Amino acid sequence: MVWRSPSTSRLPALLMRGEPPQFDFRRGNGAARLLLVCDHASRRVPTALADLGLADEYLARHIGWDIGAATVTRSLSRHLDASALLAGYSRLVIDCNRDPTDASSIPVESDGVAVPGNRDLTPAQRAARHAALFMPYHAAIAGWIDAALAAGQAPALVAIHSFTPSMAGVARPWHVGILWDGDARMSAPLLAALRSDSALVVGDNEPYSARQPAGFTLRHHALARGLPHVAIEIRQDLIAERSGAESWAKRLAAALGPILADPATRRAASR
Repeated sequence: MVWRSPSTSRLPALLMRGEPPQFDFRRGNGAARLLLVCDHASRRVPTALADLGLADEYLARHIGWDIGAATVTRSLSRHLDASALLAGYSRLVIDCNRDPTDASSIPVESDGVAVPGNRDLTPAQRAARHAALFMPYHAAIAGWIDAALAAGQAPALVAIHSFTPSMAGVARPWHVGILWDGDARMSAPLLAALRSDSALVVGDNEPYSARQPAGFTLRHHALARGLPHVAIEIRQDLIAERSGAESWAKRLAAALGPILADPATRRAASR
């Protein structure tokens, strides 16, 4: 299947001419029956929003993006010859992995840091962010899936995220976490493959759980359609540098290859 992301000559009101697009699309002619997504790939803020009133040191932290996740996603796309869609702007502008009706979609505070540019937004200002950044990203995901299904394929969806080594002063022992809910076609064999390396601490719905309503992308695009899917959370200190990210991409490619070849993950599940 070959799918090209839609282009438009009409610039969203929130973005200025010359600013990067709402998402980065890679390997549109990828041979793998798989779409990789990275909801928190970028810390960029539209110029019109003046960095949301935050110093760059805050945008560079986890509150601004998933450190290392974009590099892993792009490398994994190459190793698996898989299409990939990466969100182009910071989760603080609007979180592409949250339902827009959730308060955490445009947070006024994140990890104890106040976000001045998100205070007292009007409904029109919130709608502008949704229309300019959230909707194009998710329309692209839906369009890619629609094209795959029209071509007679039931694609898998894999989301790449990263998490902090500690939270609220408590160390997180996991090197990687596998998040899933309801459909274990990908999560069960992936957990087994990663746990075959005794040096790895692998979390099953840790440090976050997919059995919570917060995660929007996989729930909306994959679980709702019965498509095989999984979210992979990698500890940030392991992938902050390119060498670590490349190493983890190779590890994940080796684990995911046989799973994608399994007939059980080559069809949609009945809902």
